[in-house]
Order: sequence, then structure tokens, then C-alpha cells
Amino acid sequence: MSDIPVYMVVNLAVTDADKYRNYEKGFFGILKKYGGEFITFDDKPVTFEGIAPREGRMIIFRFPSEQVAQDWYADAQYQELSEHRRAGTKLEFLTMVHGLPPRG
Repeated sequence: MSDIPVYMVVNLAVTDADKYRNYEKGFFGILKKYGGEFITFDDKPVTFEGIAPREGRMIIFRFPSEQVAQDWYADAQYQELSEHRRAGTKLEFLTMVHGLPPRG
């Protein structure tokens, strides 16, 4: 089960574009370091049913496993970098969603 990919789903509102840009500049290098893949972002997601995410940005990226995602989040360099995100956004959630296990 350790090789099942996980997806990170994020909802945030950018409140200080300069601080958030500092976060973005370092984010992709750290994501790559952990084998992560950026999938997409959307500043205007559409909700068909239920409660819509707070106004802001939805972001989706993936890691090869839950352990890798946990290691990425715990990385001291990432935590230092994420202070820019914390200072420049209002975060609604940063959630890990497990992928489907292989069918067999």
C-alpha cells in the first residue's frame, strides 16, 4: 500500500501577492525534490452541489506515496518556505487524499 499515490488539495485566498510569490518561487523545487507533480490550479472553481470552497484558489498536486507527502510537509526547508504562504494567504485547507490501490 505504500506505493499508492496521494493527492494534495489546497484552498487558499491570496492576501499578499508579493509574499505568496516568494512561496511560489521555492515551492516547485521542493516539490520536485520529493517526486511531487503539480497537476493544476484554478482561481475560479465551479461547484455543482454542496458548499463551495471559499473564494480563492484551488490547487492540486500529487506525491508517489503518503510517506513521501509526510516527509515533504515535515521538511525544514519547506516549513521555512511555507511561512511566506502563511503570511500571504488565508488557508482554508491543505488536505491529503489517497489514490486508489491497484486493481487486480
